[in-house]
Amino acid sequence: MVSYNRGALRRTEMGTPRPQYITDKNGKKTGVVLSLRRYQKLIEDLHDLAMVAERRQEKPVDFHDLKRRLERDGVL
Repeated sequence: MVSYNRGALRRTEMGTPRPQYITDKNGKKTGVVLSLRRYQKLIEDLHDLAMVAERRQEKPVDFHDLKRRLERDGVL
C-alpha cells in the first residue's frame, strides 16, 4: 500500500514548498510530489546541463568572431 498526502504543499518559513513524499507500507520513500512548475524547471535545468556536458570538448569561440558570424547571418 502506498500512502500519499493530497493536501496542499506545506511551505517552509522562507515560503518555498517542502517536498511531499510517497511512501510504502514500511515508510520507505518511493516518490516525491512536485508542482508542475517545479518539475518543468528541473527538466529545463537537466536539459541545460546535458547541453553543457555534450559541448564540453568544443573549442571556445572568440567574442569578435561570434559577433562577425551573427552579423553575417543577419542575426545582429
